[in-house]
Amino acid sequence: MKGRVTIPTNVGYEKETKEIAAKWGADAVRDCDGTRLPANANELAEKVYNTYFCVRGDNAWADAHPDEWQSVLLMSERVIARDKTLKIDLLKGYYRAQLAVYAEQYKKYWQVFDRTENQEIKSWDYDGKGNVIVNGAIPFHEYTVNFFASNIWDSTQMYNYITNSWNGEKHKVMEPRHAATWEHIKQNLTDWCENNPRINVVRFTTFLYHFFLVFNEEGKEKHVNWFGYPMTASPLAFEGFAREYGYELKSEDIIRGGTYSNPFTVPTKKVRDYMDYIQCYVTGKVRELTDIVHSYGKEAMMFLGDSWIGCEPYGKHFKEMNLDAVVGSVGGGVTVRILSEIPNVKYREGRLLPYFFPDTFFDGNEENAVAELNRNWTTARRAIMRKPLDRIGFGGYLSLAAKFPKFIDRVSELCDEFRAVADIADCGKPYAGVTVGVVSSWGSLRSWQNHMVAHELWYREIYSYQGVFEALSGMAMNVKFVSFEDIREKGIDKDIDVLLCVGAADTAFSGGSEWDAAVQSKVREWVDAGHGFIGVGEPTAKREGVKTFVLSDVLGVDCERGFSLSEDKYNINAVRKHFITADISGEIDYGEGAKNIYALGGTDVIDIAFDGKVKRNVNVGEVKLAANDYGKGRGVYIAGLPYSTQNARLLYRAVYFAAHKEAELLRAFSSNSATECNYYPDGGKYAIVNNTDRAQLTDFYDLKGNKQPLSLAPMEIKWVEE
Repeated sequence: MKGRVTIPTNVGYEKETKEIAAKWGADAVRDCDGTRLPANANELAEKVYNTYFCVRGDNAWADAHPDEWQSVLLMSERVIARDKTLKIDLLKGYYRAQLAVYAEQYKKYWQVFDRTENQEIKSWDYDGKGNVIVNGAIPFHEYTVNFFASNIWDSTQMYNYITNSWNGEKHKVMEPRHAATWEHIKQNLTDWCENNPRINVVRFTTFLYHFFLVFNEEGKEKHVNWFGYPMTASPLAFEGFAREYGYELKSEDIIRGGTYSNPFTVPTKKVRDYMDYIQCYVTGKVRELTDIVHSYGKEAMMFLGDSWIGCEPYGKHFKEMNLDAVVGSVGGGVTVRILSEIPNVKYREGRLLPYFFPDTFFDGNEENAVAELNRNWTTARRAIMRKPLDRIGFGGYLSLAAKFPKFIDRVSELCDEFRAVADIADCGKPYAGVTVGVVSSWGSLRSWQNHMVAHELWYREIYSYQGVFEALSGMAMNVKFVSFEDIREKGIDKDIDVLLCVGAADTAFSGGSEWDAAVQSKVREWVDAGHGFIGVGEPTAKREGVKTFVLSDVLGVDCERGFSLSEDKYNINAVRKHFITADISGEIDYGEGAKNIYALGGTDVIDIAFDGKVKRNVNVGEVKLAANDYGKGRGVYIAGLPYSTQNARLLYRAVYFAAHKEAELLRAFSSNSATECNYYPDGGKYAIVNNTDRAQLTDFYDLKGNKQPLSLAPMEIKWVEE
């Protein structure tokens, strides 16, 4: 088999590339950051990708136009005043090789705050040397400054510089809002297309503005927000916004006390307006670039990473860019679904791990490299079974990977398996017995991106939530993403069986202030009519009065914050044997899990934790898993759910239980929780997948409920004809 696979290559490695391409069935080659494609690259594969930078790397132009560099909106460190005069070093804590103070129109756009009283103050000035002087400060109050900095070193190149010990020219970053710079950017692309006739895919890495990534004084990452917009902010952007929206933004509208309006914060109208403004601007400019690429008969591909801000793939403006393809890094099933469901492009490609860099490919590390590949493929494959990518690929230096023959052989097997899955899954939608709606402030704009951090990395505080989406990415069910505004304005879609609310209190994911009276009543009425509601962590939490969860009546549980300790709580007897836990053996892993959860009267407590140091009594038990009848519907509560095969099965059964579809569970189903079943009606095939590196026994049920025992080798897919 051949096709659907992209491999990296570089000058001087042509012969070896051709051999590995034949072994893997690769039909495309690409360059890697820091390398150049061979002159005969078009002889190595049908498709030839070349990385292209729009706003970084043209240092000759940048040096000639230092007033046209990009800026970033930042907040200074928090400084405690000890006198009435306070001096604040704006770049203290930041990497000065990356950033410089950008003082244009500082009086108009910079803001100084007394954070102790949460008030803006006006008695300050800039000394022209990187410091703000606050006059009339109140001793022992805390102060910060919102300011613009020039982005004098591209964040991604800086990362690669540090990771790979590069010592070449440091890429400066240009601001396309300047007319002369924008015309120069377009002319550069025109000239490049003219001079590279053998390149047929322009791999934009990416377009105009980088996600929020700045480094600290030691050159280590300080702020990393893959969804962050601060690097789009500038006086020119604020002025353009005011012209289009009829009101002026202030720096604090974006900074928001140092949160930088990150995706965990409930977005304000101003933040939404600004994001929409940037998306409209970026997609309009990108369209000019893709038109140039298409005029030369080439395809335009976007890398979903680096400078992707403003190119929200599920945003309303994305289609205007007229892209041919999207490629992104695959950290697991969630990133597969982010990529594979992107609309309005011809094909979607996932770059698998490990990256062929020396941090993995060094002498003696072959077994670990193969193990990392298998882990990445096992999680990614679950999602590919549900919604396949069109292509897969690898990045880095092929010469490093070639030193590991076992790795090369394993990739060959993996490529064949991917092509077989993609060919069958492409025939039509796989069977889904239930539809889940995930509710958050972001809704469909951030489909599959809830609790996602830079290619599916996770924070300790959220892995218990991110695991829910990793589990969902490979489940035999339909998943939709809806916003609180959708529910408020239109209600809940008729095809949704179960609503899922996941996250910590007051975040955009659990809702916080979004749970107003209208949303509460509509969800209650919907569940009462016979639907399901599942909450994970601190769902519907709104810190007002004694109640914490505004839908505690639906969930059957609430969170103790100290305000109802005087009220005894007697529902502490766990039943454990329940439909939801029927396939579970041993202890359930709730990860960090939410704390101090107690059950209301009448709730079925399925699992509860006790402090072994304290005698069990009415004040000690913490509910971890519970189910509750609500009218004709049901609520389910889970304290946390890091991804594992067992936890994925627990969530699968919880959804069927909440939907009142227990009788339909044993359809296109595999009994062993280490395995999963996908059914493709149009192809007439079932795929029973072993998601582990150990042999497994399971009972397979077809769509009619007929049972068949099966044995699966490690990581095997067993295909069964209808």
